[in-house]
Amino acid sequence: MIKSVICDLLGIRYPVFQGGMAWVADADLAAAVSESGGLGIIAGMNMNGEQLRAEIKKLREKTDRPFGVNVMLMSPFVAEVAEVIVEETVPVVTTGAGNPLTYIKKWIDAGVKVIPVVASVSLAKMVAKRGATAVIAEGGESGGHIGEAHTMPLVPQVADAVDIPVIAAGGIADGRGMAAAFMLGAEGVQLGTRFLVAKECNIHQRYKDEVIKAGDMATVVNGRRIGHPARALKNPFTKLFSARENDLTVDDEELTAFGTGALKKAVKDGDWENGSFLCGQVAGLVKKEQSCQEILEELVLEAEALLKRAATRCE
Repeated sequence: MIKSVICDLLGIRYPVFQGGMAWVADADLAAAVSESGGLGIIAGMNMNGEQLRAEIKKLREKTDRPFGVNVMLMSPFVAEVAEVIVEETVPVVTTGAGNPLTYIKKWIDAGVKVIPVVASVSLAKMVAKRGATAVIAEGGESGGHIGEAHTMPLVPQVADAVDIPVIAAGGIADGRGMAAAFMLGAEGVQLGTRFLVAKECNIHQRYKDEVIKAGDMATVVNGRRIGHPARALKNPFTKLFSARENDLTVDDEELTAFGTGALKKAVKDGDWENGSFLCGQVAGLVKKEQSCQEILEELVLEAEALLKRAATRCE
């Protein structure tokens, strides 16, 4: 069985994180991933402090295994969410969409393991210096908010730059991606798109169906003009967003307002016309709905077999 230093650090069976996807990663999904041996993560982006506290309580009623909370630093509720994490002694925090330095010391002092998502070597070095337990190096192949660097060049550069474990994210959906991540110097992987179609994932069935039928060219990135590039499935909403983004008569405030609430429409309503169906480039590899346990076991067994086969080629 594949095991790495991250398993010992966090007390998990498999070195696999479930992405903290806003409006998607609730207590049901996170608990199922944690109970199956990975690190389930509740998304804090769309919750205020008390809503997050309720989700944490719900998760703890389903599992006693380690879990995490993802804090999106652009959230209007970030300060109160940060306090709830301390008050509830959350085992692990991952962060995204910003610089977490304001909150790192508070969390570390409370015994929380802090694992920021980074899209550059400079941010990885900065958070490592401040005491981060590990970093998630996320390439632009991923769904949702992305950086400029891609997974293949980003992961080994981050691994070379810091002396803490690196988790690879972006473009990973099966054992091949996991095996490749280990060869690049990672100690684990984070998956988002693959868990969209988990049986325990509570998104609208239309969302799952669109991910399963997607191909290699099914996604597009919008939002670069307003400084928040995000990858989603191509649909009427992304087409109209792109047209407005390229129209200089549409100002940034209007463009931002147009996108507000679109993810919720996708997740809750399955609104193909007006929703933002965030999804990574690996959608073409995701072909079926499975339980979290089936996903994790299939992922790890395939990666293990590939790594063993790779070793024989050097004899």
